[in-house]
Amino acid sequence: MLGSIYTDDHEMFRESVREFVRRQIEPHEEKFRENRLIDRDVWLAAGRQGLLGLGVPESYGGADAGDYRFNAVLGAELAAAGMAVASSFGIHFDVVAPYLVELGTEEQRERWLPKFATGEFITAIGMTEPGGGSDLAALKTGAVRDGDDWIVNGSKTFITNGIQADLVVVAAQTDPAKKARGITLFVLEEGMPGFTRGRKLDKVGQPEADTAELFFDDVRVPDANRLGEVGHGFVAMMERLPQERIGSAVSNIAHAAAVLAETVQYAKDRKAFGQQIGAFQSNKFVLAELTTKVELTQCYVDQGVLAHSKGELTAVDAAKIKWWSAQVQNEVLDACVQLHGGYGYMREYRVARAWMDARVTKIWAGSNEIMKEIIGRDLGL
Repeated sequence: MLGSIYTDDHEMFRESVREFVRRQIEPHEEKFRENRLIDRDVWLAAGRQGLLGLGVPESYGGADAGDYRFNAVLGAELAAAGMAVASSFGIHFDVVAPYLVELGTEEQRERWLPKFATGEFITAIGMTEPGGGSDLAALKTGAVRDGDDWIVNGSKTFITNGIQADLVVVAAQTDPAKKARGITLFVLEEGMPGFTRGRKLDKVGQPEADTAELFFDDVRVPDANRLGEVGHGFVAMMERLPQERIGSAVSNIAHAAAVLAETVQYAKDRKAFGQQIGAFQSNKFVLAELTTKVELTQCYVDQGVLAHSKGELTAVDAAKIKWWSAQVQNEVLDACVQLHGGYGYMREYRVARAWMDARVTKIWAGSNEIMKEIIGRDLGL
């Protein structure tokens, strides 16, 4: 009702993303689920189509879109195909990209960004640890200076793209006495001695998104791989979390909207007691409520996207949008399962997989409880 925030250029880009999904994602979904990762060939195809370097300057092989709405279009269309695809690619183009582009030195940008944009390098970000999730100030992974290098020890868990990642942005404690002000960021590369990966984690949902534990045992990391200033890692993460959270919200509502549309059609096609199941008042009212809630949430998310594209999205507003979109997504998909009846509980049905895939959105990018804590503090509570 507020009108689209997207221009003709964004809509043309949307069509190109949809074509990519039709050609590169949909025919291989079952294989991705079985292998529990997205093939590198698909990453390379995304790179050839210019999808991975939206925020990367042209001088390093990127598209330099200069408008976050292009990120939002890509995230939404990938999520409509499946949350796992959106999360794997989103970590790369929406979460890691700002770290490399904005914090990297000229040498680092030249070394990493061209292959980042082509999909030759797959990236991940290592924040979460086995002993703590949302409490980023309490990191146990440490890095100690040794001449021109740093020796990194510790571990990370629940790392999306962890199995395949060639580059991982890792948050490590370099001055424990300073706590949050002692955190520094490093880029660890595939093949560094002492950098190992655990098993592919067996998640409830999103099997296509390879997720792993990462282990660092006396990993010698050159100072040339330090990202940003020593001790500025926590601030750097806090500054970039709003983008991660609005990106999550974009995916959440796009995913819910796509499955809801399929459920509405199912309610028209499925017959019981001689009529469409959608014609029963209880089902009709549920679908009316879900449709309204999704449309309202879409308007809210769109305003957040527009604000972020102008550099005006606050951390508090990003927290509001993230928790609300995740809550609505999960409510909608749970109701969609109910409307499908027994079929909704079968993995072969997309609605069942979507329901499982969505549950984590109330946990990652900061749990919904943490989001409410941020909002509450802003209220002076």
